[in-house]
Amino acid sequence: MLPIVLLSVFGIILLFLGFMKSRAVLLPACLLFITLALASNFIDWNKTYLYFNSMMLMNNLAMVFIGIVLISAFMVVALSGHYLEDESAQPAEYYAILLFSLVGAIMMISFENLLMLFVGIEILSVAMYILTGSDKHNLRANEASIKYFLMGAFATGIMLFGIALLYGATGSFAVSGIRGVIGAGSGASLLLYVGLLLLLIGILFKVSAAPFHFWTPDVYDGAPTLFTAYMSTVVKTAGFAALLRLLSVPFNNVYNFWWVILAIITALTLVAGNVTAVYQNSFKRMMAYSSISHAGYLLIGLAALTQQSRQALVFYSLAYSLATISAFGILLLVARERSLNRLNTDNRSDESFDAFNGLARKNPLLGFVMAVSMLSLAGIPLTAGFWGKFMVFSAAVERGMIWLLVVAVLMSAVGIYYYFRVVIAMYFREGTTENIRIAPFYRFVLIAATVLTIALGIVPGLLQGLV
Repeated sequence: MLPIVLLSVFGIILLFLGFMKSRAVLLPACLLFITLALASNFIDWNKTYLYFNSMMLMNNLAMVFIGIVLISAFMVVALSGHYLEDESAQPAEYYAILLFSLVGAIMMISFENLLMLFVGIEILSVAMYILTGSDKHNLRANEASIKYFLMGAFATGIMLFGIALLYGATGSFAVSGIRGVIGAGSGASLLLYVGLLLLLIGILFKVSAAPFHFWTPDVYDGAPTLFTAYMSTVVKTAGFAALLRLLSVPFNNVYNFWWVILAIITALTLVAGNVTAVYQNSFKRMMAYSSISHAGYLLIGLAALTQQSRQALVFYSLAYSLATISAFGILLLVARERSLNRLNTDNRSDESFDAFNGLARKNPLLGFVMAVSMLSLAGIPLTAGFWGKFMVFSAAVERGMIWLLVVAVLMSAVGIYYYFRVVIAMYFREGTTENIRIAPFYRFVLIAATVLTIALGIVPGLLQGLV
């Protein structure tokens, strides 16, 4: 699989580039490497291949999810120019770890063997543990990193135990082998059900689903904002792609067992994420709970698992990633500007809702980008987020999960409240925000994400037929 090979080689090259006296080449090199990996991803379009002794499978669905992950990574890396100016930062190491983490994400998306799924999750997770604590002088980052590591280790143990039980029940780690045993009616035992449940718990922890979400607010809040953006988009997209493959292929024949459990978890996730977000005063913590709530909306598509679910999950993942990257990109600019102007000495106030007061008046472009991002996350029409929710809601209706749809609609109404807090602060409150200087490429990324969000909101059929 070419993207995996390229990203692994490019990561090593970036480490060597870190020995150069000038850092200026690091960011363009990383962006070029991700672009090459993205281009190589679609070489085998409309073809299906097995790789690495049938441990990984590449088809159109996997390519689309990998494309979303790589586009998200490209945008996040493009917002990282401030690391080149920070004497204490190590951008070569950061970029290399990001590329290595993408290898793990691709393994999660295209696994054909449960062992490859486990390896992919661990590659991605270890990279995120390191990046979360990359700001060594920040106590919040150190706390977030150790908390993420310890809780992630427990989740990994649970998941590995589940894989072992599944092997005991079916005699195979391969997706096709497990599906064959279950389809023949000889594998549906208590051992298999317990193993599946433990495996789901491990992956649901990674995507911040309730009640396995308690790590998310502290980790998102403590991690450097750039890596929070990466965590909430790339990691989540890879996790849901893995869940979709896991539930739709080997365990589709035991749908009657797991759909009730997943539906209950979905409802808990929606309520926990949306209701708790209302009480947050920190924008980053609000976005953390927002991430939890959007995990709930994505879980609706998985719980329904209809023909429309694949299209819905692809569209929603892209819409959510674009809006989230835009929001964190604006937060990065605002927090840095306030810090440089020494408007306060408390880093937490740089990330509060008050930091956006009057932003749209002094910086109309930033205000517009943030407004579109918040409207998309809230699911307002003429944005991609609206059609993403519409598609997953339609899947729930098709499956007859009306009670889950009612919960989702009510929580969507709650979500409008806290997303509009940011819009109101930008347009209707007085603030001390000055004109913020934006680097040309930074500006391009924000505009591109906003244009795509609006374009997908107006013409949602742009992605139709890809999967």
